[in-house]
Amino acid sequence: MSAMLADVERWKGWDDFLEANPETGFMQSSWWALFRAAAGYEYFGVTVKDQDRIVGGALVAKWSYSPQSCFYYMQDGPVLPADESFAGEIFDVIIRDVEKHREAEEQTVSHLRIEPRWQCLPSFVRGFLPLAVKDPCTEPRHTLYMDLRLSEAEIMAQMKPKGRYNIRVAQRHGVTVVEDTSEQGLVDFVRINRRMAVRQGIATKPAGYFRNLLSILSSAHKISFFFAEYRGRRLAAALVVYFGRRATYLFGGSLAVHRTVMAPYLLHFEIMRSAKALGYEWYDFWGIAPADEPDHPLQNISVFKRKFGGMELKLVPTLDYVYDAAAYDYYFATM
Repeated sequence: MSAMLADVERWKGWDDFLEANPETGFMQSSWWALFRAAAGYEYFGVTVKDQDRIVGGALVAKWSYSPQSCFYYMQDGPVLPADESFAGEIFDVIIRDVEKHREAEEQTVSHLRIEPRWQCLPSFVRGFLPLAVKDPCTEPRHTLYMDLRLSEAEIMAQMKPKGRYNIRVAQRHGVTVVEDTSEQGLVDFVRINRRMAVRQGIATKPAGYFRNLLSILSSAHKISFFFAEYRGRRLAAALVVYFGRRATYLFGGSLAVHRTVMAPYLLHFEIMRSAKALGYEWYDFWGIAPADEPDHPLQNISVFKRKFGGMELKLVPTLDYVYDAAAYDYYFATM
C-alpha cells in the first residue's frame, strides 16, 4: 500500500489533467486505481506529453482470471485530445506502450479492453471489436445526465410530470435527506443496498467493497453517502462519487416499506441540489437500459431514473482487441 500511495503523488499531474477533461471519468484516476489495487488488481500507466504538458494517456488495469491468463482493461479510457488527427497519434503511442507491457508479461494476455467515454468511434481505432456476448467485466454504455447549470426551477420543469409529483409527495410527507459518511452510514448503506439486491434478484458488491471505497475515496473528498429518512428510519440510500464537473450516482437502493412516501425521488433531487451548490455541473445517473431493450437488467431502475428527465448519453460499445484467440475463448468459458 505504501508503494501505491507513492504512485498517487506521482500521478497528481495525471489526475489534474483528467479533472479538466470532460470526456473521461473517475475510473481513470489514480485514486480509483488505488482502490482497485487494495482489492488485488494490478495496474500500469501510460502518459503522453507534449514537452511538459500531458496530452493523453491511460491507466490500464490488469485483471487475472486464471494463474496463467489475464487481460488489460482501460475503464473510462483511453483519454485523448479533442483534435481527431492529433488524437490518432496519441492513441497509437498508447497502444504501442501497452504492447510493450504485454510482451514483458509473464501471463498470457488474451485481450485489451477499452471503454472510452466517446459518443462516436474515431476512424483511427482499428482492430477492436464490439463485445458480442454478455460479460460482467464491463461498465454501462448508456447513461443519463442532469444539467445542474440550470436553475432549480428549470431542473424541476424538465422532469417528467410523475417525477415532479413524486418529489412533492415526499416533501409533503416530511421525508428528509441527510449525508452520512460515518461508520453507521456505511452500515446503513450496505444494509439498504443488500435488501434491494435480494428483492430484485440482482448481484451487488460485498460489504468490504464499500468499506474500502469509503476509506480510500473519503480522504480525497471524492465520495459520500446520502439517505432519505422518514419518521426516523432510513428508507433509501445513494453512494455518490465526485469527479471533475460531475457527481455520479454509483450505487444505491431502497427498502420496500413506506413506498408511498416516494423517498427515493426526494433523495436524488436533494443530491442534485447539494452537488449544484458545490459547483458541479452534471449529475450522472450512471447506467440506464437502452429504450429498445425491454429485457435489459437495468430496465426497472431506468424507468425510475428517466422520470427525472435529463439528457441520455449513448457511448461507444465496450471494445476488445484480441491478442490470443485461444486465451480469449478460454476467458469467456470462465465467465
